[in-house]
Amino acid sequence: MALLNVSFCSKFAAKPHLSTSPPPSVSGHPIPTPLALKSKQSRESASQNFALSLGESVSSAGLAALLSASLFFVDPALAFRGGGPYGQEVTRGQDLTGKDFSGKTLIKQDFKTSILRQANFKGAKLLGASFFDADLTGADLSDADLRSADFSLANVTKANLSNANLEGALATGNTSFKGSNITGADFTDVPLRDDQREYLCKVADGVNPTTGNATRETLLCN
Repeated sequence: MALLNVSFCSKFAAKPHLSTSPPPSVSGHPIPTPLALKSKQSRESASQNFALSLGESVSSAGLAALLSASLFFVDPALAFRGGGPYGQEVTRGQDLTGKDFSGKTLIKQDFKTSILRQANFKGAKLLGASFFDADLTGADLSDADLRSADFSLANVTKANLSNANLEGALATGNTSFKGSNITGADFTDVPLRDDQREYLCKVADGVNPTTGNATRETLLCN
């Protein structure tokens, strides 16, 4: 009989108590468990990351749209704004064939890579102007002030340079003055290739009316 009691008691031994009562609370508000707190923090962190990512995407898209709009509405001519302190015309990279610039003040004007065939620069003030890689075939540069102008790589063939003052101008690279009228032109301190200097000395004549220098002397002709 005692054995039966022991077996019966073992079979119905106390099991762990599973409480069905609500979680503890303070003033009617449940106290979050560590697991609940961790889950809540993860959700908040995910929400913040999503908001930041969305904000960055919107900002990037807005910036791209703003840049596109600004590029779309900008004046294309501004990309080739020539001009200088005395000439605001767009003259760089342009076809200015036959254009009349006679007598104008165009100090430091930018004519880089422009087509200036038969253009009229008679008597113009072009101190420090740039004709880099420009085509000046047949242009009239007579009586022009071309001191320190840049003719590097320029085509100055068959141009009229009579009485022009080119003191200190640049003429490096493949600059060509073939067929040009240089009577009375002043080439003082102009760096010329030997073949160009030799060619110009064959046709040099006259005295520059502004400087009083003989063309042949400024070219260092023998």
